[in-house]
Amino acid sequence: METVHGTTVAIAGAGVLLRGPSASGKSDLALRLIDDGAMLVADDRTVLAPGDGSVVASAPPSIAGRIEVRGLGIVPVAAIDTVPLRLVVDLIEPERAERMPPARHVDLMGAELPLLRLPAFHASTPSKIRLALRVPAGEIIR
Repeated sequence: METVHGTTVAIAGAGVLLRGPSASGKSDLALRLIDDGAMLVADDRTVLAPGDGSVVASAPPSIAGRIEVRGLGIVPVAAIDTVPLRLVVDLIEPERAERMPPARHVDLMGAELPLLRLPAFHASTPSKIRLALRVPAGEIIR
């Protein structure tokens, strides 16, 4: 097992790990995804464990079921215990967003996962994440 700096949500049973430095928008993006039906798995720190050919994400017990909401504080939300990861999103500055990015992957605990680099605060970012989950593996739009 390994704990990483990242927020994880589950969208229709598919785990999405949001990575980025403090104040990059991980919790804000997770909150917008949750408002549209995703479930929280872990906010700010995610525990990764190897699964059967995959990586399984969960929350450290001390923060399970809670998310930091700027302007409100740390609040309880409905959460699930574990989810297999299907996508990793690295949060970037808006000016670094690529119009036609190459297909990227990241190896986490021996599992190769699609990797997107997206700005957290763009209005379309939640839609792009949902679209990426619907595109068959290996066919991420380039």
